[in-house]
Amino acid sequence: MSKILIIADHQDGRLNPAVAKCVAAAAAIDGAQIDIAVLAEDPASVAGEAAKLEGVARVLAVSNPANAQPIAQVQAPQIAKLADGYSHVFGPSTTFGKDLMPCVAALLGVAQVSDVMSVESSHVFTRPIYAGNAIVTVEAPAGQTVVATIRAASWQAVGNGGSAAVETASVDAELPTHTRYVELRQGKSDRPDLASAPRVVSGGRGVGSKENFEVIYKLADRLNAAVGASRAAVDAGYVPNELQVGQTGKIIAPELYVAVGISGAIQHLTGIKDAGTIVAINKDADAAIFEVADIGLVGDLFKILPELEAALD
Repeated sequence: MSKILIIADHQDGRLNPAVAKCVAAAAAIDGAQIDIAVLAEDPASVAGEAAKLEGVARVLAVSNPANAQPIAQVQAPQIAKLADGYSHVFGPSTTFGKDLMPCVAALLGVAQVSDVMSVESSHVFTRPIYAGNAIVTVEAPAGQTVVATIRAASWQAVGNGGSAAVETASVDAELPTHTRYVELRQGKSDRPDLASAPRVVSGGRGVGSKENFEVIYKLADRLNAAVGASRAAVDAGYVPNELQVGQTGKIIAPELYVAVGISGAIQHLTGIKDAGTIVAINKDADAAIFEVADIGLVGDLFKILPELEAALD
């Protein structure tokens, strides 16, 4: 039997939806017993939320003032201690997980398996390479703890019908003092979160300017969608970099993805390959985005978008 510990990604007392997708990946391993560890200053609310995830046996709540902020170098020694007796330690491929899990792997003296897309067996997984152009099968050494990050876009989240026990856990680990929390800077928006939104409208270089990007925001608001952007649009200063979709931005899997004025560079397509329906709007009929689009509209976006909004009325 595989004993799997999932590290909860959370912020402001809310569990990141990617954790439910980690549970789905863990459940794909035959005979898995799945526990979730919540490290926080006060883990009660997040632990309660995690306990509702289907397939979870236990939630370990680790309360420590040092965990008030998710600092990888502070949490990794605690997780390495918690990992004793577990065959696998999973974390989401979010900013949190990508920062934390390599530290955990280093402390456990094992190599990390990154961006798990599917589970072949308890120690065999698939993951993307070459910006998603190829999928490789990797096998973790038997007899060692498997530390992995889970590519959230490749998994369907489990439901909330669980009722796991929440247990208080104490960890005796020496915490480093060379890393400290200073401040958190992040953009504020009333729009849906780009990483988890079921609908996303993204703009590219073809939008033309920061001022013109307003047409993207308007359509997104009509669809109750999150707003994204290509790297070209971000580099041109149209939008902040937290909206970037692609290999060097966010990897997303919305039900609907609307790409407006985006040519379809491979780095961008990597970020949307798991989207349900892709709609492309571009005046260049030969744009690469049309090769992956389910629906393509060739024309001037500044004429097509008002027509779409009128149709929505």
